[in-house]
Amino acid sequence: MNVDPNITKYLIKAKIITDGVVEKPDVVGAIFGQTEGLLGDELDLRDLQKSGKIGRIEVEIDTKKGRTEGFVLIPSGLDQVESSILAAALETIDRIGPCKAKVEIEDVEDVRINKRDRVIQRAEELYKKMGENGKSLSESIIQSVREEVEKKEIISYGEEHLPAGPAINNSDSIIVVEGRNDVLNLLRYGIKNTIAVQGTSVPKTVKELSKSRTVTLFVDGDHGGDLIIKEMLQVADVDFIARAPPGTEVEELTYKQIVKALKYKTPVEQYLESHGMIEELKEFTEKSNMEKQKIEENNKLDHQEKHSEKPAEKEVKESRSDSREEHKNEDKTNHKEQVKEVQASEATVQEVEEIKNNINDPKFIKNKLEELFEEKNMEIFDQDSNSLGKYPVSTGVDMLDGITGANTLITGGIITQRLIDTAYTIGIKNIYGMKIGHVTKKPENIRVVTWDHM
Repeated sequence: MNVDPNITKYLIKAKIITDGVVEKPDVVGAIFGQTEGLLGDELDLRDLQKSGKIGRIEVEIDTKKGRTEGFVLIPSGLDQVESSILAAALETIDRIGPCKAKVEIEDVEDVRINKRDRVIQRAEELYKKMGENGKSLSESIIQSVREEVEKKEIISYGEEHLPAGPAINNSDSIIVVEGRNDVLNLLRYGIKNTIAVQGTSVPKTVKELSKSRTVTLFVDGDHGGDLIIKEMLQVADVDFIARAPPGTEVEELTYKQIVKALKYKTPVEQYLESHGMIEELKEFTEKSNMEKQKIEENNKLDHQEKHSEKPAEKEVKESRSDSREEHKNEDKTNHKEQVKEVQASEATVQEVEEIKNNINDPKFIKNKLEELFEEKNMEIFDQDSNSLGKYPVSTGVDMLDGITGANTLITGGIITQRLIDTAYTIGIKNIYGMKIGHVTKKPENIRVVTWDHM
């Protein structure tokens, strides 16, 4: 049905039923004929249609089994009252053509309400589209400016010209990532001590840097990240491992995700053990032991060379053996020197013992932290620097209960809220650790110090 929208304020919808077969002209003729003179000259349908206040009458009917049913639509430009009167008049029709008929008004619809609804809906769509375009334009401008700044900040480092942040030269600790986009994403959030390996083959520059810097390896949460971890552990000195959430890459992380990943970075041995990488842990341990053994051997050789007697001196002594007097004098001199060396050695040992057993000496604390970090242990001391016990980091908290006289706790692991709470119950005043975890409350009379703040 086609309804003229130009004159329509209201749409009268009437249902018709006849007990015989009729056609559309019969329906239209009955409407005009049986309402003529019913409502007076002002509401005569023919006059209203001529003046344009009533639109074209549309009829849609269907005949089945000798009965005709359908609908009539009459568009009205009259007001509410007049349209309602006209609609009521249609229900007086009782015959259409030769057949008995029944007309029932189903609805007098306010067309303008539907128009207003469509206007509102469309306006919302247009407004939303405008907002999205404006937002995307703003974000595009911001992103463009940000990328230009980042591109100027990123540098090429080393003989391989690796992408790196501007703080890579001066920072004591560095973050090793996979690619250039990872460096750019970290730069976006102000992290500038980064360098990329550009693949699974670790460049020589990164290997050399790892010997003198504290290295955090920050990799993607996929299989490629696993490969880079294995490669780095074989050829470089890695201290901590941080990973993006599973299935994500470092280059797509938000600021909050980056901070969380770096905050909860894991020491290498602990990471390998917790991820079931037994072979890698074994190789890493063997490598660490070999390096430690080399250092000890070099120190031992230096010590022997320093304290061994030179061959030239022996020859001089033998050449003078014919002179007993000179030999005696030389023995006396040597004896005095030996006494001095013994006394100096005893003084040095005494000094080392004092440092070794002094919980108020920062050197002792640092040395003890390094020792406990390698052993994965924690140790308790009383006020006089006497050790009250050493326990594994993994189970040590459970073994603190019942210890008396404790003053200081040094742990090679992470200082956790549970560790602080347990230490407080046994009277510990000082806690030293490699780093601090998620701690929400700390008693005022406990001092907590990490390696970075010593």
